[in-house]
Amino acid sequence: MTSHDNQLPHWDLTPIYESLESDAFQNDFEAIIAEIYNLVDLFDTHQIDRPDESVEVTADTVQTFETIVNQFNQLGERVQTLYAYISANLATNSRNDLAQARHSELQRPASRLWLLRTRLAAWLGSLDVAALIHQSELAGNHAFALRRAQVEATHQMSPVEESLAADLSLTGRSAWYRMFENTVSQLKTEVEIDGERQSLPLTAAFNLMHNPDRSLRQQAHEAIWQTLESVTVPLASALNSIKGETLTLCERRGWSDPLDMVLFENAIDRPTLEAMMAATQAAYPDFQRYLRARAQALGLPVLTQYDRLAPLGEGGKSWSYEEAQTFILEQFGTYSAKMRHLAERAFAENWIDAEPRDGKRGGAFCMWLQAGDSRILSNFQPSFTAVSTLAHELGHAYHNLNLAHRTPMQRDLPMTLAETASTFCQKIVENAALKTAEPQDQLRILDGGLEYATRVILGASSDFTFEQRLFEQRRQRDLSPDELTELSATAQREAFGEAIEPETIQKYRWVYVPHYYTTSYYNFPYIFGLLFGLGLYAHYQQDAEGFKTGYDDLLARTGMGEAADLAADFGIDLRQPAFWEASLDVLRADIDRFVALSE
Repeated sequence: MTSHDNQLPHWDLTPIYESLESDAFQNDFEAIIAEIYNLVDLFDTHQIDRPDESVEVTADTVQTFETIVNQFNQLGERVQTLYAYISANLATNSRNDLAQARHSELQRPASRLWLLRTRLAAWLGSLDVAALIHQSELAGNHAFALRRAQVEATHQMSPVEESLAADLSLTGRSAWYRMFENTVSQLKTEVEIDGERQSLPLTAAFNLMHNPDRSLRQQAHEAIWQTLESVTVPLASALNSIKGETLTLCERRGWSDPLDMVLFENAIDRPTLEAMMAATQAAYPDFQRYLRARAQALGLPVLTQYDRLAPLGEGGKSWSYEEAQTFILEQFGTYSAKMRHLAERAFAENWIDAEPRDGKRGGAFCMWLQAGDSRILSNFQPSFTAVSTLAHELGHAYHNLNLAHRTPMQRDLPMTLAETASTFCQKIVENAALKTAEPQDQLRILDGGLEYATRVILGASSDFTFEQRLFEQRRQRDLSPDELTELSATAQREAFGEAIEPETIQKYRWVYVPHYYTTSYYNFPYIFGLLFGLGLYAHYQQDAEGFKTGYDDLLARTGMGEAADLAADFGIDLRQPAFWEASLDVLRADIDRFVALSE
């Protein structure tokens, strides 16, 4: 583990390139851009685009398909690694001017590659895909992607319009998102700590929400509000522009609503979403009950927003990074040697960047790097919540490992299924910790898991409501910063009820949550992922050995089938509320246990 002043590691990117200034990086950067434009020429030569009439599937057609798809996949591997390397440099230092420049330089050729995907879908839409699959083993291996391409082809504009949209996105949604990311990652907040005024990065200020000193938490909370309020005008412009562009493109592409487009992208249908959301909304009172019990455990009449992460009680286990590492390795080993070995590599080979610092983005994520290798960003604090978060992100890395032998087209998995392994691994670690912990620590461990679940069940649900209403109103006009703020606060109050002091709700949530500025409706997939993962964990508890025989294969196929079809292999019907209720029952049992311990 790479050591720094506070003993938290930074990730190691040198297995890819020594630096952004290295000859190897520059050579690959130039070569990959050239290869993208060579692939454009190949598409032009073979007229891979929307034809005027249906294309007969002949031996020549099969050969063209295989040539195109093989080169598309090979180049996709290289671009994904290059893009991940640049993004990793930016995620840990948004002030890295060279990384910003390289990222900007890559945008135009990357948009050409995205446009090639659109052209390929248009061409495939003109073919008899069943005949192609019958005649080509490669097509058979990509059958799911080909069938989806046929649907995508029905939601495309003309080739000229798609090309123009790809070009304009560079100065549209992509540029607005870069502005959002650069602005928020560089924000600083003034907080007084031990009598000294300090200027903290926003991530460090948010970490003060874990501090046992309530007055410091309140001060930091109010300072964060003021800091976020200072950038509402430019970020309202960004959000209005991104959502406006989405609405325009959806209409031009024949989607009645952005949600329909996102459901297709996530490989689920309306009945599945409706069953899940109905069960979720019915569970609001259970999670409000958890929040009231948390207030009781803290000796408060009601929780404020800045009490949600406050430590429960004095003493107990603080969980250093080294202790987190040891515990995760032990518990992953109880599932399989393969899962433990993955975590061993992640710690030993410095896959994890754990130190909060200026210019680094907040939160946590896991990104594919190459051939099953991942990189994990976190902002570690000595608590079990941070241990649970590490286990969650390592679950994503385990998912990536199981996808390593798939092509880029085969591992283009929907967000709904992207949380499958992360939720499962998180639950393994949380349940193991509960078995041996003292009562006070049990309370803290349950609290960590329930805090995350509450962020998903109440938080992501309110995000979903906010985004629905935002799209509805954005059809008519831009929304002002004050309107966006009230829209966000109202959605949160409806989900959290009186369990959180309404006046302390994080009304500027819309300002700093990156999901609003990237893919539309990047919220309900978290609900799906949490509950689907818990449902699978329940199957594991019932039949551990039988479950293991199919689980890794499920992970390896998450980009190759509809969610309902993959779930059916485990006897799960996603369109029935019963499955979602059973998953929520797992969380209700944890809430019951938490309430009993808090009393």
